[in-house]
Amino acid sequence: MTRVAVLYGGLSAEREVSLRSGTACGKALREEGYDVVMIDMTTSLMNQLRDAAPDVIFNALHGEWGEDGRVQGVLDLYGKPYTHSGVMASALAMDKQRAKAVLSDAGITVPQGRLVARDSLSAGHPMPLPYVIKPNAQGSSVGVFMVEAGAKTPPNEIADMPQMGEYVLIEPLIKGRELTVAVMDGKAMAVTEIIPAEGWYDYKAKYADGGSHHVVPAHIPDDVTQICMRWAEKAHIALGCRGLSRADLFYAPDGNYPPAAKFSEKNADINAVLTDIVNKVVMLEVNTQPGMTATSLAPEQAAFIGLSFNRLCRWIVEDATWPR
Repeated sequence: MTRVAVLYGGLSAEREVSLRSGTACGKALREEGYDVVMIDMTTSLMNQLRDAAPDVIFNALHGEWGEDGRVQGVLDLYGKPYTHSGVMASALAMDKQRAKAVLSDAGITVPQGRLVARDSLSAGHPMPLPYVIKPNAQGSSVGVFMVEAGAKTPPNEIADMPQMGEYVLIEPLIKGRELTVAVMDGKAMAVTEIIPAEGWYDYKAKYADGGSHHVVPAHIPDDVTQICMRWAEKAHIALGCRGLSRADLFYAPDGNYPPAAKFSEKNADINAVLTDIVNKVVMLEVNTQPGMTATSLAPEQAAFIGLSFNRLCRWIVEDATWPR
């Protein structure tokens, strides 16, 4: 019987999310007949792995020390097949600003923005209002601040939030419909529209009961669906992702996003006549380890194409290799 070690919990601000993902995946894999051992990751991960002696490692960690390349480096040293993306893709996708450079070069429209020293925000607004302040290397909408038109200063509390990092990412605030596309083995599954119960898609909207409503497939024009799915596949390849990934996008029907985010000629392979539509879609980021409960976005899309949560978890294990 194949022994699978599920890494979950961990050290990041997204620990609670990872506990949910790992618990759900562990249960599914047991039901699929695997011998499952759960590992709540610590700084002694190598010893934890040696004690568990798995055949395959299922990485259900999120955030720092989970999907940023550091744990993947330990798994490479351990030398057994593991799931999701390897060191390079994980580190690159987690660094939002560097990832945007790669995505833009691949012909994908991304928000314009820049890194700013966190302690410099007290000097005033770093760009014209409205804008977003976010950590450059976190997920799950942890530490995201919307600075709306009319705000006199950036949020004062950021100065006392070292978890945001020494440098924070500043991007123009984009108003639009929130979309996401999961990619499995390089193939996009569907487009989901995320409708928050109130406000925007923050941590509460993502994880609280009734915090958001998911519409799959999204009720959007076919051309927009085509672009979102094609871009998600291109992003998966450009960043070097493996297994399962998820791309998050905005669709602004009125073109309500910064004019600096322009259509690239590299998008001509989609269809030159779709230029107007392309200029209304922007990709925010790519997640190399999407949330993995039965009601998470990627598993919902898998269910939409006929793949149950248990079978999705089995496929992820079967897809595991070393090195990644």
